[in-house]
Amino acid sequence: MTKESWLAANTLTPEKIAIARRVVDEVRRGRDLGDSLRAHALKSGVLGKSFLVAAYHEMVADGTLEADTSLLDKLRMKPVRTLSGVTTVTVLTKPYPCPGKCIFCPTDVRMPKSYLPDEPGAMRGVEHNFDPYAQVRSRLTQLEALGHPTDKIELLILGGTWSSYRRDYQEWFVARCFEAMNETKNLSADLTDYAENKKENQRNQRNLRMIHSENESAPHRNVGLVIETRPDEITPDELRWLRHLGVTKVQLGAQSLDDHILKINKRGHDVAATHRAVSLLRAAGFKIVLHWMPNLLGATPESDRADFAKLWTGLCPDELKIYPNQLLANAELYEYWQRGEFHPYTTQQLIDLIVDVKPTIPRYCRVNRVIRDIPSTHVVEGNRRTSLRQDIHIEMKKRGVHCECVRCREVRAKNINPESLRLDDLVYQTDSAEEHFISFVTPDDKIAGFIRLSLPNETSPATGLSDLDGAALIREVHVYGQSLPVGADRAGAAQHVGLGSRLLVEADALARARGFRRVAVISAVGTRGYYLERGFTRGEYYLVKQL
Repeated sequence: MTKESWLAANTLTPEKIAIARRVVDEVRRGRDLGDSLRAHALKSGVLGKSFLVAAYHEMVADGTLEADTSLLDKLRMKPVRTLSGVTTVTVLTKPYPCPGKCIFCPTDVRMPKSYLPDEPGAMRGVEHNFDPYAQVRSRLTQLEALGHPTDKIELLILGGTWSSYRRDYQEWFVARCFEAMNETKNLSADLTDYAENKKENQRNQRNLRMIHSENESAPHRNVGLVIETRPDEITPDELRWLRHLGVTKVQLGAQSLDDHILKINKRGHDVAATHRAVSLLRAAGFKIVLHWMPNLLGATPESDRADFAKLWTGLCPDELKIYPNQLLANAELYEYWQRGEFHPYTTQQLIDLIVDVKPTIPRYCRVNRVIRDIPSTHVVEGNRRTSLRQDIHIEMKKRGVHCECVRCREVRAKNINPESLRLDDLVYQTDSAEEHFISFVTPDDKIAGFIRLSLPNETSPATGLSDLDGAALIREVHVYGQSLPVGADRAGAAQHVGLGSRLLVEADALARARGFRRVAVISAVGTRGYYLERGFTRGEYYLVKQL
């Protein structure tokens, strides 16, 4: 499609808005959305759903129809993107040297290490020249055009090893992301005067604490800040810095739990470093996401099955990304393949492996991914299917097995009856703490909400963070269901039946019974108000409540 034809198809005209209003009205009266769109198709094809959302808002504004969230759900694209209770915005850092020399990692001088310019998650970064403000505003604009709520944002910063970037760049990058979320002007008009905004920012630099403070009542509040780094970069000083930035969740590239595999793949750290990093992060209250890579050089499907089991002895991540190693021409591993020293698993081998291990994942862990979105054109040999998750679930159904991870048990858009929920406390031991995954569960075993409570023990490493002295740690509070605007309500929606408050009460009672004199929570900047209203007070980097 040429630029001219794209603009013609995506430009709002009186004809298109009239057709969009007609479609909205027909859907309101019960007609199938697809049937209505096809019946009113233009020469350029059916209307995009952003037109339908725009027409819906216009009709509400002029009194043609009353606001109806269920109608908006039918009109917008992929409500699944916000069914976990928050809206995720992903941004990419600029190209920068990585301390790692991993042989499986692709190298492209135009990109941060390990990323490709045409990966779906990276394309927006390239489009906006890695500018944090422009990336966030662009994504917010797109989400709002499709009818998604954007007032509760989990900000995901990608770009390889975050900790290797200069700290002045890190602080600037985070500050500009927050300024984009704090902006009150109309989103659709915002990027047109971005250049002037950038000049003004350069003239009037403000500190991060002030920008964070504004976000506590901003139109797009940050409810989670995620970075990715290496295990050997985590130190007590790094913990303090991450909290200064507002980070609440850390993704770590564990890759393998076999020292020999790590060594021959030139990972640059050992398994002990991963255990130390996870213990430090847990002691500081961070949510922990581990990356695990089957099919590394030297691994076999059998050794990967054994390796996977090691994740749940001591490490016990809160979330997991399974990233099967993929053979790419711009990675050093390609040379090993050319010499016949490396052989990628077939798609069926991968499916068999993951179908075997996925049902063993504990009920406290969420599996975010089972494959990376690397375009198949980059893959030299081996699996090229990016729909591996669907393939795996089909195969699991055939075998009569199922996964009980958090993602597979989320209540999502289903309405709930609070009186039917049962409270479940799943207790498990890690290297450095006793963990409690306390959840409200529906009669059909779906999770409506949960809290992660960590009780440090004598093996818990020192963090140097005074807020945490003698404190039990609340590392996460999450209530599922369609993300709703702050103050909005929907009958039966899990986010609005007080489950979060009830979970906090349960955590307080448990911590008190175990002898803790106070409890600390690793609050995101935009959720501070929620905890302050529930008895917490401000510490240096955490919110704290005396028991």
